[in-house]
Amino acid sequence: MLLNLLYVYPQSLNFSSRQGSVRNIAVKVQFMAGEDPSQALPVIFGKSSCAEFMQDAYTPIIYHNKSPEFYEEMKMRIPANLTDNHHLLFTFFHISCQPKQNTPLETPVGYTWIPLMQHGRLRTGSFSLPVSVEKPPPSYSVLTPDVQLPGMKWVDNHKGVFNVEVTAASSVHTQDPHLDKFFTLVYVLEEYSFPFRLKDVIITEANMEGELKASMAALRGALLDTCVQFLHQLLNKLIQLIIYPPVIAGQIVNLGRAAFESMSLLVNQIHKNLEGIQDQHGRNNLLASYIHYCFRLPTAEPAIPPTAGTQSYEMPMQYATLSRTTVRPSSLHLSRSKSISNSNPDLASTPVSPDEEVQRIIGSKGIDRSHSWVNSAYAPGGSRSVLRRNPNSSCELKQAKDRSCNRMSAFLDSVALFSVPTRQITKKLLHEELALQWVVSTSAVREAALQQAWFFFQLMTKSMTHHLFLTSKLDVARRQRFPDRFVDDIAALVCAISADIANRYQKDVELVERLNSSLAFFLNDLLSLVDRGFVFNLIRSYYKQIANKLHTAQNPSSLNALRVDFTRIVCSHEHYVVLNLPCSTLSPPASPSPSTSSTTSQSSAFSSMVQDQGVATMFELSVPFRQQHFLSGLLLTELSLILDPDGEGVFFLHKKAISAVHSLLCSHDADPRYTDPQVRAHIAQLYLPLIPIVMDTLHQLHDFSDSSPARCRLAAAHADDADPDSGSTISQSVAMAIAGSPLPHVKANPFALPTVAGRQSSSLSAECSRTLLVSFLWVLKNADAALLERWVSDLSVLQINRLLDLLHLCVSCFEYKGRKALERINSLTFKKSQDMKARLEEAILGTIGARQEMVRRCRERSPYGSQENVRWRKNVTHWRQNTDRVDKTKAEVEQESVVDGNLATEASLIVLDTLEVVVKTVVASELKESVLGGVLRVLLHSMAGNQSALFLQHCFTTQRALVFKFPEMLFEEDTELCADLCLRLLRHCSSSVGSVRSHASASLYLLMRQNFEIGNNFARVKMQVTMSLSSLVGTSQNFNEEHLRRSLKTILTYAEEDLELRDTPFPEQVQDLVFNLHMILTDTVKMKEHQQDPEMLIDLMYRIAKGYQNSPDLRLTWLQNMAGKHSARGNHAEAAHCLVHSAALVAEYLNMLEDCRYLPIGCVTFQNVSSNVLEESAVSDDVLSPEEEGICAGKYFSESGLVGLLEQAAASFNMAAMYEAINEVYKILLPVHEANRDFKKLATVHGKLQDAFNKVYNQSSGWERMFGTYFRVGFYGCRFGDLDDQEFVYKEPSITKLAEISYRLEEFYSERFGDDMVEIIKDSNPVDKNKLDPNKAYLQITYVEPFFDTYELKERITYFDKNYNLRTFMYCTPFTLDGRAHGDLNEQYKRKSILTTSHAFPYIKTRINVIHKEEIILVPMEVAIEDMQKKTQELAFATIQDPADAKMLQMVLQGSVGTTVNQGPLEVAQVFLSDIPDDPKLFRHHNKLRLCFKDFTKRCEDALRRNKALIGPDQKEYHREMERNYNKLKEALGPLINRKIPQLYRTLPALATQTQRNSFSRSSLRRVDC
Repeated sequence: MLLNLLYVYPQSLNFSSRQGSVRNIAVKVQFMAGEDPSQALPVIFGKSSCAEFMQDAYTPIIYHNKSPEFYEEMKMRIPANLTDNHHLLFTFFHISCQPKQNTPLETPVGYTWIPLMQHGRLRTGSFSLPVSVEKPPPSYSVLTPDVQLPGMKWVDNHKGVFNVEVTAASSVHTQDPHLDKFFTLVYVLEEYSFPFRLKDVIITEANMEGELKASMAALRGALLDTCVQFLHQLLNKLIQLIIYPPVIAGQIVNLGRAAFESMSLLVNQIHKNLEGIQDQHGRNNLLASYIHYCFRLPTAEPAIPPTAGTQSYEMPMQYATLSRTTVRPSSLHLSRSKSISNSNPDLASTPVSPDEEVQRIIGSKGIDRSHSWVNSAYAPGGSRSVLRRNPNSSCELKQAKDRSCNRMSAFLDSVALFSVPTRQITKKLLHEELALQWVVSTSAVREAALQQAWFFFQLMTKSMTHHLFLTSKLDVARRQRFPDRFVDDIAALVCAISADIANRYQKDVELVERLNSSLAFFLNDLLSLVDRGFVFNLIRSYYKQIANKLHTAQNPSSLNALRVDFTRIVCSHEHYVVLNLPCSTLSPPASPSPSTSSTTSQSSAFSSMVQDQGVATMFELSVPFRQQHFLSGLLLTELSLILDPDGEGVFFLHKKAISAVHSLLCSHDADPRYTDPQVRAHIAQLYLPLIPIVMDTLHQLHDFSDSSPARCRLAAAHADDADPDSGSTISQSVAMAIAGSPLPHVKANPFALPTVAGRQSSSLSAECSRTLLVSFLWVLKNADAALLERWVSDLSVLQINRLLDLLHLCVSCFEYKGRKALERINSLTFKKSQDMKARLEEAILGTIGARQEMVRRCRERSPYGSQENVRWRKNVTHWRQNTDRVDKTKAEVEQESVVDGNLATEASLIVLDTLEVVVKTVVASELKESVLGGVLRVLLHSMAGNQSALFLQHCFTTQRALVFKFPEMLFEEDTELCADLCLRLLRHCSSSVGSVRSHASASLYLLMRQNFEIGNNFARVKMQVTMSLSSLVGTSQNFNEEHLRRSLKTILTYAEEDLELRDTPFPEQVQDLVFNLHMILTDTVKMKEHQQDPEMLIDLMYRIAKGYQNSPDLRLTWLQNMAGKHSARGNHAEAAHCLVHSAALVAEYLNMLEDCRYLPIGCVTFQNVSSNVLEESAVSDDVLSPEEEGICAGKYFSESGLVGLLEQAAASFNMAAMYEAINEVYKILLPVHEANRDFKKLATVHGKLQDAFNKVYNQSSGWERMFGTYFRVGFYGCRFGDLDDQEFVYKEPSITKLAEISYRLEEFYSERFGDDMVEIIKDSNPVDKNKLDPNKAYLQITYVEPFFDTYELKERITYFDKNYNLRTFMYCTPFTLDGRAHGDLNEQYKRKSILTTSHAFPYIKTRINVIHKEEIILVPMEVAIEDMQKKTQELAFATIQDPADAKMLQMVLQGSVGTTVNQGPLEVAQVFLSDIPDDPKLFRHHNKLRLCFKDFTKRCEDALRRNKALIGPDQKEYHREMERNYNKLKEALGPLINRKIPQLYRTLPALATQTQRNSFSRSSLRRVDC
């Protein structure tokens, strides 16, 4: 946009010395093209009420002031071509404020002017001008007012009295002396106008070269904003001087070096000072837009020097050619006239004349369109064209979209805007000169060029493209397009830059990253322009430089990251597939650049099939593979080495390498050129080694499943799986260039990553694992099936099982999680957490420095987010989206869920196809038995997840075919597979999708039929189906009963209409099975009704398990279901007992199968663990024999199953803190390990026992462990149904308060029956149901404590003993005879209620019903005895406590002998001991109470003595006070406790019926309710 504005600011005027009436002053400003008044130009912008442009402008009038100051701005649009006559004219007027007759309104009182052009420059700045009293004389405009003109009168003796400032905003006039001088000298050269006066210097032919070079060197001192404003013109002139070196006075003046230095420093300065306008790749937008939009190779011949009729010159202008002539000008500072390449003097050649060289360049003997844009999808407007433009230039978007040009075709498109000249102009070629000057540059110039390497690389690339177009060489063979000298210069340049990357990667991190990317993109572009074999050699040179540095580098991860980025960029070429020769055999090709047209290349590239060759070589990174498929070999080798667990492949390297492969595969998949399946099969051949690479990485992949035994098995076997022929060892030679010439053998592997001693293999993140598995599945999907079959046939059993494990993991990885899961997971939470974890690991390991981290953070602040997987674009295009947005709209979530579902289906179908390939391969081999089980496991795993109906239909078809072909796999070998298959089929029989139910029903029926045909019964399937349904009912949350009933009806219909088996018992057996399944479903309905009632739910499960008492497999299943429910609720003790019962059941039937001395003899062996376990005894008449078909066929009915159950039980006991029970479990387990001589497990068991005993010892008091709290709960009311009038003892978590369980039960039953329908009975008295409302539900909840008789306490010593195997509980209720709860001491009675439960706690349930209840009534004196015994025990405990607790002791003492409570014990004694009771039955109670008081006073005395030893001086008075109180109490109690009842000491006749009294045999005052 042309901008040429001038701003004039009159500031002040001093007319104080001016004679005459000069007071009201105004200034008129005019822009004059000449001296005549009519030459005033209308260029002054008018004010709002005036015309748009005016010829003059006035300042406001300053009234009565001879020295006015002005604040006016005049804006002018000046002509582009100014001459020496253009000037600003200022006229000063005196304005008459009181007009008089014959007196003019305006009287001119002065004149001054400013010539606008001086020495070819626009004059701006502040001026102090003298003012003339008279009009200026003729020809004044070429002079300044400072010149003393003769005959003119000046104000104040020619002093400067008028101050004015002139500024310009112009894209025509630079207003910078350095730029002005440079442009002027270039103009002088172009016009050849010697001599030329430039200020005080006369420019002649003799000093022209020196002045021009000095002006170019001085450009670095120019103002930055001016340089930016005139950047395009400046660069064009510098490029022109490079391309057209002038001939002055008969000598060629080679300005290439000076121009390159100026360009390098200028570009670097602009980049450094304009950091705010850089894109995410560090490229300055201004410089990028210059290359894309402005740069053109000059095509018109410079103006011919004028002939006769114009000014004559000494010599006509001439231009040098590209050739390095034998006589080179001294100004070039080079003396390499005998070498082809000035950057490589070792390459000698015979020099040729300029004309010969030009003819050789232009001449073409062959046509090579192999990778031109003719007929290419990447041509402008082609289907694969890429939009690349400046994001800041919106006006170009539509044009760019219409052109749809990519990076190279954009250059061609810009060249096509002008025509090819009619004759070849001899000139230097910019790309050749840039390469030459860059190679020979040194110090600061070279550093500046390296800083902005991308600019020069792109400039060279566009120049090369324009050159090929202008010279019509796009059809010339690639080797003939450019001279060897230029090729050698490029090779030297790439080698030097590669060395810089290798040597400076630690010091200049940001520079090296930019340089590495720029070099990679340059080589990428060269693949479209020059010989491909040459470019591959350049890539090899880069790899060699990096490899030499890798083995001595302190931080090899950074170098590896650079190499991965380099490889990714190079591989992003538009013809990457063809470059890898996907259809040729694994042998060196004859030519690196086949002379075929691009049309033929594209159409015939995939026409030939793979010839006979070693299939194994195609699936490994062998030397032939890397020679033939050069680029893909590089990429896969990088991936293999980075994923190598022995290499230092840290997180960010994993991500880079995997993303590089993934992005390439994505581009292939989306490319319309490669939609044909045959084409894709050939492309997949380029990535076949990826399959074994991922297989070798299996143990490093993220585990997407909750439990994966196959993965554990693989990890254990991985260390022994060192196959030397697996292709994981990379050959020491790099890859051979496509040309077929072998590369020199190097001692060190240039690809290998240095190993770190003692470093554990790092695991891949979930994101990297998922991306890698996607790539793996893509190759499997598109690879030729016949080729896969041949490869699988050569694999060992271990490798095939590893492949199956990998497919198992793929199913877990891509399982559809559902829309709710996607909404719940934030789009960046997982990624950022993984990234932060990885960065923390990198910081700890020292693999990334602080500077690198800072650079990365700065880069991540880009508004466009991470672009790692996207090829570098010249500009940010409209399709690039910001993926870092956290919140997603509903439509986006919907779309994401659809994509996720489609991906899950696609991945599962690929896995299914691969399984069929494996089955087809191994069916005829000896590996069938060891592989088919793994195939079925993967199939079952895929059926277990959330799958689409489409996949399930295909999956069921494959499963039916597999079962039909190999029935022995299910019915004769592995019982676990049959059980899992039945479970999966039953689960899908309850599906809500009709087609899925139909297929699942058919599969289940055919499974039964197959089993029946083998042995005339299907007992195994019958048992497994029943067990599976039981398991499904107990564990599945979304189980649908109605749908399952429909499926069962379908199965019954199949059996009834099966004509072949109609006369067999099969239909009847199917009918019986369906009936049993319906019964289980009926129980399921009840269980669903009580899903929110955990106690009732467990009771129902217990009832179902009880019903399977004679079916050991089913009972075991339900016991395990109960264990799972208990574990989920945190009831570990109950879960442990479920497992103990399961183990006892297994032991009972194992004992019936075989008599093994080291195995338990049955459930009797488990009595020490739990007294409840005897109910697992198999002693009834209808117990099934374990020898029957299908009975005890589960995996747990074996020695290993028993060991597993016992170990699980021990683990649950450990979580429940019941360490003593662990010992009893291991007592059963140890003989098994001892018999098997399994010393490793013995060591483990003894270690766990040691830990358990240490915990018991360290918690000897027992108070550290809280085993549970018990409550009696009574249910009253018909609303409770079966629970009416039932009493239970509930076991609640430790420290549960009465209010907590009351609130829980009240809330639950209120929600069930209604808020007003449930009441809590507050007391513990017997409930009279006649007084209750029959329409309401009543709960009576009482806290109970374990109760032990005296003889039991002798055996229950420890805290654990007193909280294990509990069957009796007690609670107390105070009352008086008149109905009150509390009364005087002589009226207070107490009722002790003792409850006995049906089983001992802990049990497999948390509530057990009460089967026995008895009550003991204590008379008031017995109540007093209990109270005094309790006080005495408290005193004794506080006294003997070690370590002593002084505060606790004083509190107990204060409550016993303090003055405030003296009446407590004393009043009891006075009430009950003052008189001898009349009733002889109370004599012994009287005597016992008297002895209690004696013991009480003794304990008080002991406590005082202990307190005296503990107190300090400050508590002595307090202690003396307690002693006085004690003495008073003792004195008052003395007469009472010393009185004896004479009758007790008389000889009494022996009672024949007297027996020892205990809590079970005592009959006095006892009421028993049975």
